[in-house]
Amino acid sequence: MKQPGYSAPGVEQPAIPDKLYFRIGEVSQIAGVEPYVLRYWESEFPFLAPRKSGSGHRLYRRKEVELILELKRLLYEKRFTIEGARLYLEQNRKNRAARTESAKPVSTQGALFGVSPDALSAVRRELAEILDLLR
Repeated sequence: MKQPGYSAPGVEQPAIPDKLYFRIGEVSQIAGVEPYVLRYWESEFPFLAPRKSGSGHRLYRRKEVELILELKRLLYEKRFTIEGARLYLEQNRKNRAARTESAKPVSTQGALFGVSPDALSAVRRELAEILDLLR
């Protein structure tokens, strides 16, 4: 199964199972790198930070597994340095965030229901006053 945006032309990416969380051993098998490499990458790439279970095990989300596959491609296939890969990924994250921000509609919250921003502000104030009375 090909992962969109993460594969070089003609290079097949490993399939990522449809799960919420992956343990480090599973991610290691999917990415084809040793667990110690994943732990090292976590120390070098601050945005790669899996959650920890109550017992301290790393729990990676799908987005992080995709990031690891992209990181492996950059380091092993494209021959980026650690610093070069960090800069590249940071720049890509900023570009994606800017594109997402510019794609958001400019409408107000009440536009769907034909409510003016002033009316929404008045409702918010009244709700805040009610909340103060209940405390």
